[in-house]
Amino acid sequence: MSEPNPDHFEMRRLESLSNTIFGVAMTLLAYDLPKSGQFDHLPTWSDLYHLYSGRMSGFVLSFVIAGIFWFSHQRRLARQPYGTRNVVFLNLLFLLSIILLPVTNGLSSSYGASHAVAVLYGLHLTVIAALNSALWLLIHRQEKHRPEIIGSFFPLLVFIPGTVVAAFSPDLARYIWLLGFGGLFVRRFSRPQSTRA
Repeated sequence: MSEPNPDHFEMRRLESLSNTIFGVAMTLLAYDLPKSGQFDHLPTWSDLYHLYSGRMSGFVLSFVIAGIFWFSHQRRLARQPYGTRNVVFLNLLFLLSIILLPVTNGLSSSYGASHAVAVLYGLHLTVIAALNSALWLLIHRQEKHRPEIIGSFFPLLVFIPGTVVAAFSPDLARYIWLLGFGGLFVRRFSRPQSTRA
């Protein structure tokens, strides 16, 4: 086994940073949910439903998005023990897109009916998916068929049309974006038959 290049960065260090970033971002998604002073009277079940139903659906969508991309990121780092400076910078850019998820989620939860906010949220999801796909391509660039590459491109192919739909129907776009997580199944079923577990 050859010695690692001393100029290469040990990706396990990046894994520790990424776990912290994902943990904080996923926690901050719920930060804006309970707000005091929202009601001028004791809330009823109807009041709670009208105030939190949209926020909860946005929170769940963003939490699932972050969880799926955390899972993908961990699997990718496990396959790449060392990385060049450019790979590390691209990973940091990916983590920056995750840090911004609570911001766009907060906007989407508060102003979900806004076409501009829905498109911004969709563009953000598309950027996250595009960076994730690019990082998978860097690992498997010599191989023509890898389930991870196919699975990583599937959310991208869903988020782009979902963002176009968001310009006309923000509510419908949320349902389309949820389909992006079919990438997990696409990756699983694109494996050779003998390797499926």
